Amino acid sequence: MSPQESPVSPENVATPTRPRDPLDIARLIQAEAGNGKLPPVHKWNPDFCGDIDMEIRRNGQWFYLGTPINRAPLVKLFSSVLRRDDDDCYYLITPVEKVRIRVEDVPFLITTVERLEREGQHYLQMTTQTGDVVIAGEEHPIRLCYRGSEPAPYVHVRDRLDALIGRNAYYQMIDWGHDRKADDGRQELVIDSAGMSFVIGHY
Repeated sequence: MSPQESPVSPENVATPTRPRDPLDIARLIQAEAGNGKLPPVHKWNPDFCGDIDMEIRRNGQWFYLGTPINRAPLVKLFSSVLRRDDDDCYYLITPVEKVRIRVEDVPFLITTVERLEREGQHYLQMTTQTGDVVIAGEEHPIRLCYRGSEPAPYVHVRDRLDALIGRNAYYQMIDWGHDRKADDGRQELVIDSAGMSFVIGHY
């Protein structure tokens, strides 16, 4: 099991109440997020209401009952109340309920990346499939993992939630990268953002 998967062990299984229909959850989220800001899910500690058949695939696509959720505003709404807890499981959180969903890898996917320049310094602006925008740097570091021999770059989005950097965005970053020699003698590809350097490849 990879560190990104959401384990469900017997000790994580509670005796839940029956979770609501996702559309009921969505209506409650809208009522709580009227100011346009992200809901304060880190402050909410409702009772666990069980699992719902909702999944986020590695490509960033959300599914419910095995069917893609194609309404982008609804996906964005659900993502705003997503929380990863200390058990490494992912939950949709409202003030009155907590339901567990499945995440194949990480919940977000970087779909576009832009290279900005301010006063001679470069910044990588990354946008997820749900419209979240982050600038790679100290608060949003890039890390490189491998799946076999294939590189899998990630960036931190918020709280304990990460994004996989999509292939097109990753290839664009490779074009912007520069070489340096690693401590182990290998050559590594590095990209700079917000005064920091991040490794995005080895060869």
